Amino acid sequence: MALSRIGPNPISGSNSLAYSARNLSTSFVVPVPLCITRQLSDLGRRKHNGVCCSSLKNAASASSMESQEDAPSTFSVCLEEEVDHVIRFKMSDFKILNCVSIGLGGRLDEVVFEGMVKDSGSPLYNTRVVLRQLSSAQAQRRGKRAIEVLKKLVRRKLLYHSYSMQVHGYISLPASGGSHSFILVHGYHGSFSLRHWLQRSDWLPTLEATLALDEESVRKVGEETTGGPAVSRQLRLIRILMRDLLIGVNYLHSHGLAHTELRLENVHISPIDRHIKVGILGNAADFYEDGSNSGTLDMDRRQMMIAFDMRCVGFIMAKMVIRELMDPSIFAKFKSFLTKGYDPSCLRELMLEILGRSSPYGNAGLQILDRNWGAGWHLLSLLLATRPSQRISCLDALRHPFLCGPRWRVVPSMDIIRWGLGSTAMRISEEYIYRQPQRSRLAHFIDLMEMLNPHPKPRNWLELLPGKWRLLYCTGKHVGLTLRQPPLRVLIGDVHLTVTRESKLKANLSFVSDIGFSVMVGQDWPHDKAGTTGKLQVNSSFTLKAGKRLYVKQDKTTDKFFFSQYSNVDALAQEFTGKKWGKITPFKEFPSSLPAAKLASSDIDVSMNLDDPLNRNVDTARNVLQELRTQIPPEIFDLSKLVCGTYVDSRLLVLRGVNGSALLFTRSFVDRNSSS
Repeated sequence: MALSRIGPNPISGSNSLAYSARNLSTSFVVPVPLCITRQLSDLGRRKHNGVCCSSLKNAASASSMESQEDAPSTFSVCLEEEVDHVIRFKMSDFKILNCVSIGLGGRLDEVVFEGMVKDSGSPLYNTRVVLRQLSSAQAQRRGKRAIEVLKKLVRRKLLYHSYSMQVHGYISLPASGGSHSFILVHGYHGSFSLRHWLQRSDWLPTLEATLALDEESVRKVGEETTGGPAVSRQLRLIRILMRDLLIGVNYLHSHGLAHTELRLENVHISPIDRHIKVGILGNAADFYEDGSNSGTLDMDRRQMMIAFDMRCVGFIMAKMVIRELMDPSIFAKFKSFLTKGYDPSCLRELMLEILGRSSPYGNAGLQILDRNWGAGWHLLSLLLATRPSQRISCLDALRHPFLCGPRWRVVPSMDIIRWGLGSTAMRISEEYIYRQPQRSRLAHFIDLMEMLNPHPKPRNWLELLPGKWRLLYCTGKHVGLTLRQPPLRVLIGDVHLTVTRESKLKANLSFVSDIGFSVMVGQDWPHDKAGTTGKLQVNSSFTLKAGKRLYVKQDKTTDKFFFSQYSNVDALAQEFTGKKWGKITPFKEFPSSLPAAKLASSDIDVSMNLDDPLNRNVDTARNVLQELRTQIPPEIFDLSKLVCGTYVDSRLLVLRGVNGSALLFTRSFVDRNSSS
């Protein structure tokens, strides 16, 4: 919580209070003197139908109020029956400190004070606590709910105190006009929420000092040294915070409760025990319809509640790692992407489009998520999965490679292995490929992906193939600008392949390849890449059928190649069945063929557009077209040369041409020209 300090006499006058009306949940507030005064009683009557927020200090000093507390009303009697497991305090038990906040988390019906217990007979003597005055009826229900949840979790006090804000008791003050003021007394765990920590410019060293990270903490999470010290320190801190948060949320889930309000504003870090506090459980919901553990468990209700909490944890993780998401405009694009139902496994493509290379934070978040074969993107996609049934649980998230250090022995699942292969292939393809070892490694990863294809049947392709795909790499021949002297210099931009399903009843697909390029005229082309823009579009229709990809074998006696129907041991088979990759391949012997989706093409249509002044000369257009055919893969210019698809999932696609070359695509949603 963010509390602002005021003068030595914070509460003076009758029913008046000096407070800051600024929304403290959205910006970091340095303790400064406050000068805005209003009548809280008038504010309460205007906004909360007559609920009075009277001064705490006046209530503490008024003897008449003490006598009213000793003679509780019907409201107080009913309240005592519900909260008999906590302490009912009096205002005279506290010394009010000069810290106050209003509108915490965007709620204007809460006023938060700091206090010190001065009752020598209390077990909390000389303990700093927080007094949360709840004015509206809805706020009072949240306070009572926090006390009810404490009764359910009191059996394991150690974990409750470690991962939740400790609720000590309450104060019930009768007020004028028949309304009552309910004050919740809970533990003090520092004045900053996680949002305020992340908004500080020096959040990383300050938070490391607050958590007092030592060698033992480093050993527990595993130390990373590659990629730069700042990125490694941030990854280490994120692992600590995320693991602590997941343990606290799992503690609630294991007791039949869902938090339902996991946000950066509600997450606090205690410098005393160095644990994450998941806030006050005022909106915690039961997995059981009747609110008791003896009832019949509704699995759908439980799954939905856990999935909602895990989605909130995913948003917290995304903001911690990618600090650019603290900007409301960028986070709106991030959330809109998920609201539209797009697969969160494609978040990397989206963030690359939005952030680009000019982020003020240096894209440290993208580096963190790219580490360990893209394990961070995998965990984030599982936390934010579109279907609640596909979201990861707390226990499985704690075992995820992203949250486990390199010294931890984590057995990855086949899904994580596939993800790692695809992520590494994407990272290699983003570099400019100069050397043959890089090209061979990338081709090797594509071969592995094809063998581990999770969707070999055509019905899976009909669901996953439609969409927009961006070409990453082709294993065929590569021709660039620096090796030749063409009549015109053509720089290839983005190459997209858009697949549309023509009918839900038939396996007919429409393929459209779009090639953006620019023609550079003159001798200054190495320094000026503007040129004249153009676009080449190729249309064709395909029919999807079941097929096989046959491997070409070589007969050593005749040195001839043939399509083998039997498994022979060659260099490729020895590599895939060896010690390194033999554990993950789903077969013991190298197969002669793999299932694939066969693509049967019809006629194609090619069209090209050039801007002025190049579009006025037919010979220039002919030279541009010839240069395009030289540089782009032939399968993109002539779609009929695509014969089969060998790998597809929600984010990656591999198509094979008639000459055996592989084309690697990634799913795309935003055009670079419109992302700015």
